[in-house]
Amino acid sequence: MRLRSSVQIAVRALGANKLRAILTMLGVIIGVGAVVTMVSIGQGARASVSQQVQSLGSNLLTVLPGSAGQGGIRQGLGSLRTLTLDDAEAVTAEIQQVEAVAAEFSRNAQVVHGSENVNTNVSGVTLQFQEVRNTFVTDGTFFTDADLASRARVAVLGRTVVEDLFGDRAAVPIGSTIKIKRVAFTVIGVLEEKGATGFNDRDDVILIPLSTAQRRLFGVDHVRAIYVKVRTPEEMDSALEEVETLLRGRHRIEPGEDSDFTIRNQADIIATFQGVTQTMTLLLGGIAAVSLLVGGIGIMNIMLVSVTERTREIGIRKAVGATRGDILSQFLVEALVLSLTGGFIGLLLGVGGSELISRFAGWSTLVSPASLVLAVTFAAAVGIFFGIYPAQRAAALDPIVALRYE
Repeated sequence: MRLRSSVQIAVRALGANKLRAILTMLGVIIGVGAVVTMVSIGQGARASVSQQVQSLGSNLLTVLPGSAGQGGIRQGLGSLRTLTLDDAEAVTAEIQQVEAVAAEFSRNAQVVHGSENVNTNVSGVTLQFQEVRNTFVTDGTFFTDADLASRARVAVLGRTVVEDLFGDRAAVPIGSTIKIKRVAFTVIGVLEEKGATGFNDRDDVILIPLSTAQRRLFGVDHVRAIYVKVRTPEEMDSALEEVETLLRGRHRIEPGEDSDFTIRNQADIIATFQGVTQTMTLLLGGIAAVSLLVGGIGIMNIMLVSVTERTREIGIRKAVGATRGDILSQFLVEALVLSLTGGFIGLLLGVGGSELISRFAGWSTLVSPASLVLAVTFAAAVGIFFGIYPAQRAAALDPIVALRYE
């Protein structure tokens, strides 16, 4: 009852100066709304990055050739030609934790259809590429073992390539003929749309049989990457160690020597990206929280004015028996009502702002219950912190002096 009475008195006191109360709450409203919106952007980016990395394949290890050195100058990762299809087959046969393995050789090439042409990524892959990299055909079919064995000139196109060559992203060019480096290929399938990650368009690709890419197009006998899908997340570390041991043995690398390949763990990549986005979320939230502090200063200012205006009221209340604690709690409740009311309005604006940003700007946003609770808690803490001094000042007034105040 005592708390309810204090809240009712606080609401009446604030209602007596509605415009002043609204202007005071404005800082808290903007602060909470900004915190919720900025944190939702950061969390949305974090979730989006994780989803995009996972869409490339789950429980994935990527084996890449090492970097060659020439004249004391270290070349880029993948400049060595140390990985082969035999390495991929050995990993499949000898590592128990492995579910599937795919090998890939990719290079950019000029592709022509009729009067249209485009320079795009042409990737020679094995059959397991679909399963390992979560890349499936939506129209037509993928190539077969017979296509790999015969080095068939068949191709599966990404949606961006379809748009560039056939003028319509939704086109189904099954049976059409395209030329890759002046070699004719028959289109047998179109890949599901993956979208872009930063500047990397994952739909700007053509998949062909690995044997065709190696022998008919590029004249190589090595691969650019081996993708290893591990059975469970718990087996990732042990699988990585066994793959490394196996390949070092196959490549006759002595103990103490550097490997001529690099293994990347998908979980480490996700953790790195999430660390970056978490830092971004904290930074955005911290910047937005400054508005809350400004709002708190506004609350302190208006409460000090209120103490001055209500000095005689405080004197009368003390004269009829109100204790120091009663006065202190009354002004603290008023500050808390101001901050919480502004906080809840700010919540609505923050959630609405996140939805608008997601819908019209195309950014990925994620409003979590934890961020809402944190924003309201912070708003309440700001109200209490900046309301303590005015409340103490009101509670410390001498009743006799307060009654004489004009």
